[in-house]
Amino acid sequence: MAAREAGAEAPSEERGRVTITEIARQAGVSVPTVSRVVNGRSDVSPGTRARVEDLLRRYGYRRRPAASGARAALIDLVFDDLDSPWAVEIIRGVEEVAHAAGVGTVVSAIHGRSGDAREWMRNLRARASDGVILVTSALEPVLHEELRILGVPLVVVDPAGSPALDVPTVGAANWSGGMAATEHLLALGHRRIGLIAGPPRLLCSRARLDGYRAALEGAGVPFDGALVVPGDFRPESGFTGCTALLDLPEPPTAVFAASDQMALGAIEALRRRGFRVPEDMSVVGFDDLPEVRWSAPPLTTVRQPLAGMGELAVRTVLRLTRDERPDAPRVELGTELVVRASTAPPATAG
Repeated sequence: MAAREAGAEAPSEERGRVTITEIARQAGVSVPTVSRVVNGRSDVSPGTRARVEDLLRRYGYRRRPAASGARAALIDLVFDDLDSPWAVEIIRGVEEVAHAAGVGTVVSAIHGRSGDAREWMRNLRARASDGVILVTSALEPVLHEELRILGVPLVVVDPAGSPALDVPTVGAANWSGGMAATEHLLALGHRRIGLIAGPPRLLCSRARLDGYRAALEGAGVPFDGALVVPGDFRPESGFTGCTALLDLPEPPTAVFAASDQMALGAIEALRRRGFRVPEDMSVVGFDDLPEVRWSAPPLTTVRQPLAGMGELAVRTVLRLTRDERPDAPRVELGTELVVRASTAPPATAG
């Protein structure tokens, strides 16, 4: 039997049967990193490549012949649902950076259902994705742990809840955005300001509500829980929520909807009741989706950089696939109030 190189450990696996997972564990890198070395990709540091190649040689790992060259890089982009222009803006940002980097994307929706999430995980294992971007959703702990074991990097955009400490997140400054929207209405002279809130399970919804409350308190306006109605970011809930506000004994003079889609639903509710916007009631949204500049009237809203969030998420995932640390584990991109024609002083003012 030929002598082994001095200092080399004896393989713990039978030659030719070692798995990529075992190679990754011993090399101290992720499974996708080993996969990139196996497929001859260039996006691996020289030191990491040498370490992995050494283990591949020692274990006699047999590379599978590829029918048409090396496997392309692939990222999974996972939403809770896709029936929103908001999702389209995220996808646009992801695609722009991914395409420039030569990376493919697979877009999925899990609809908050356990069965859908498990099916997605089975598909992810089959296509050997290099990374995952999870948008405004949450994985069951067991699936999150499976991603960790597989060594597949995960980045969360606009997290639904508090993510694991080792998971980078990308979001927007929702608290300051909610505060800016409310302060704008206060500056116009409004004192009864209704809020159509987002789903309370989402951090962004709670932050926008907290920003609304902070602005009221800063102006010395008491918070009135009757002026806060629930919504789910869809137009129908904006319509329903605004209708409920109009039915109050003392309706508000302005409405802050925690999404543009709900703001458009609120404007339709006002139109059907014979109210003019902004002459009879002002409306502010949140997102700055492309279509709201063409609404009637054009919508005052808080711009959050949706495409920019998608772009940063891809860059972060790509850094993780190269075994590099992100610049910061938690990133919040700035929001900006965009004033258009849907807001004005209350009719009773001066």
